[in-house]
Amino acid sequence: MRVGILTGGGDVPGLNPCIKAFVNRAVTNGYEVLGIRRGWAGLLEYNIDLPFEENSVCAIKLDREKVRRVDRTGGTFLHTSRTNPGRVLMKSKIPDFLRKMDMPENEDGTRDYTEYVLKVIEHLKLDALVPIGGDDTLSYAERLHKEGVKIVAIPKTMDNDVYGTDYCIGFSTAVTRSVNFIHNLRTSTGSHERIAVIELFGRHSGETSLIAAYLAGVDRAIISEVPFDPHKLADLIMKDKRANPSNYAMLTISEGARMIEGTVIESGEPDAFGHRKLGGIGFITGQMLKELTGENIIYQQLAYLMRSGAPDSLDLMVAANYAQMAMGLIEQRRFGRLVCLQRGLYTDIPLTTISQGVKRVDVAELYDVDEYRPLVRHVVGMPMFLT
Repeated sequence: MRVGILTGGGDVPGLNPCIKAFVNRAVTNGYEVLGIRRGWAGLLEYNIDLPFEENSVCAIKLDREKVRRVDRTGGTFLHTSRTNPGRVLMKSKIPDFLRKMDMPENEDGTRDYTEYVLKVIEHLKLDALVPIGGDDTLSYAERLHKEGVKIVAIPKTMDNDVYGTDYCIGFSTAVTRSVNFIHNLRTSTGSHERIAVIELFGRHSGETSLIAAYLAGVDRAIISEVPFDPHKLADLIMKDKRANPSNYAMLTISEGARMIEGTVIESGEPDAFGHRKLGGIGFITGQMLKELTGENIIYQQLAYLMRSGAPDSLDLMVAANYAQMAMGLIEQRRFGRLVCLQRGLYTDIPLTTISQGVKRVDVAELYDVDEYRPLVRHVVGMPMFLT
C-alpha cells in the first residue's frame, strides 16, 4: 500500500516530527510513503508525462533515513504553499503544461484543476493521502474526499481555529513564543515608560491574543471577535500605565481585529483561497493611541516569529500522537476522517465536520467586552487551552 503525505498553508513547529512519526510507523508496517512537496502544489504541478525522478520538486520517496533528523528543526522539510487546485489563478506561476489544458473555469475566472489532480493521484498509485493543514488546506482535502480519494487529515494551525478539534499542531509553541517575547519587551517598555502594542497572528480567531495576554499578564487584549473603540482603549491603557509602579502598559492585538465601524486591515491580492494578507492594525492602533494619549508607543509585530523555530514539548507530543492516529486509521481502512483532540482525549471525527461551523473565542466565557481583557470565569470542564 502506498500513502502520500503533505503539508499545506503556513508552516508551524511540529510538522517535521509529525511527518517523521508517520513515516516510521508506516515503513515498519510495510507501507510505502511518498512525500508530496509544497502542499497541494505538488499534486497540481506533477507532470505525469515525465518519469518520477524528474518530478522530484513535486514528490519524493520517504523512508527512515530521509526523516531521521527532521524532527530536530521547525517548519516542514516537505515545504508548503497556499495552492488551491480547485481555484488556480492563471496569472500565478504554474507550469506551461497546465496552462495548455482545457480545464473548467470558475465564476471568478480561475480554473479548477481537480480532475487533473485526481489523475495524478491515480498515476502515483496512492492508496491514501494524509494532508496536514488548517482550514484552507483541509477544505480542499474535503473536496478530494467527496471525489472518492481516501483521506485521513491532521489539523495544524497556530491560530487553533479548525472546527471540530480543541487543538491544532503549532498552537502551543506560538503561545509560548508570544509569552516569552512579551516578557522580553517589558524591559524596553518599562525602561522608556511607554505603551507597547504587540500584534499577533489571528485572522478570524483571537485565541492567540487572548491566551498570550492571559498567560503573560498583559493589561489589555484586543481580539478578532470584538470590534474595539480606540478612545475607550486609550482611557483604559492610560489607567493601566498610571497604576503600574514602573509607569508602562502593554496590550496584545489580533491581526484580524478591527475598530468599531472600521474594517479589517488587508493588503495585496487575494490568495488561492480568497484571503488577502493581514497585518498593520497594531501599527494603526499604536499611532492612534499616541495621538489620543500623547504617550510614546512601542509597536511590535511578532508575525513569523510565532511560527519559527523548533516545537515545544506539547507540540512534539501532539504531532507524534496525531501521526500515530492517522496511520492507525489507514491500517483500519477508515477514511474521510480528521484526527483531533476533544476535551483532552484523542479521537477522530468525520472530515466533513470542518465545514459545519466556525471555531472562535467563546467571548461570553473568556472575555470582558467592556474592559478589553481576558476574563476567565471558570475552567472546570474546559479544554486545556480553554477554547
